[in-house]
Amino acid sequence: MISYNPKEWFTFIFRFHKADTFRTLFPLIIGISIYSAIIVYFIQNYFHLSDNHHLKNITIMHSMLGFVISLLLVFRTNTAYDRWWEGRKQWGALVNNSRNLALKLSVILVEKEDRLFFKKIIPYYSHVLNLHLKNQNISQELFEEFNIKIELTKHKPNQVVKLMFKKVNELFIGNKITGEQLLFINQELISFTDICGACERIKNTPIPFSYSVFLKKFIFFYVMTLPFGYVFNLGFYTIPVVIFIFYVLASLELIAEEIEEPFGNDENDLPTERITENIKKNIDEIL
Repeated sequence: MISYNPKEWFTFIFRFHKADTFRTLFPLIIGISIYSAIIVYFIQNYFHLSDNHHLKNITIMHSMLGFVISLLLVFRTNTAYDRWWEGRKQWGALVNNSRNLALKLSVILVEKEDRLFFKKIIPYYSHVLNLHLKNQNISQELFEEFNIKIELTKHKPNQVVKLMFKKVNELFIGNKITGEQLLFINQELISFTDICGACERIKNTPIPFSYSVFLKKFIFFYVMTLPFGYVFNLGFYTIPVVIFIFYVLASLELIAEEIEEPFGNDENDLPTERITENIKKNIDEIL
């Protein structure tokens, strides 16, 4: 995730960062500029259209469709941002619940060995969840610290939570915690799986394919007809106008595509690795 100062206007305007949409759209911008130049050239030099020609009224269509496409893009970006913000809330809940569990255990547990176990495994869960959501490999070596072997084909975050429940059950059987204390920490233990499920729901349920395809086609055909509408009034100035309109519309779609999947490695995705490091730092301080 990009860290920035929202008050620095001139920095945003004159600097192109790695995630800027202009870099991604540059080949398409070149193609559309050439297309627009060809349309303007042929209409002005080979097609002498009268003042009452029907093509000169095509701007009316553009004004109506422009309103429709703006509504679609607003809905698209809002939906994508909701997914991004929901992911951030879930990871915020993971931070809070990890702290709360560590705080409760720091008071309940007496033996150093038991405290050390949870000091390692609580931040370890966020680390495994981060790799799981990014579809990165989780090797057996990560689990050797707890002297167990796992089945790599199974759900790794669930296996980490299972270790926590197993340890808590052993503490209860060994009379190291009471039944009331078990209920006291149960909510935080359950929340780990709830957070994982919510993140998987965001990750595995993208925007419907037909909706995304329709919007891209709509933008494409809208931009492709723009030169026919503006050439009569703007001449060759139509080229930069069409490029600018395409850049704005396509950039909104690209931004929505990037933030609707908040658990990847793009620059605007959630800083899950940094959050994981903060969890580990907090747990080390508490336990």
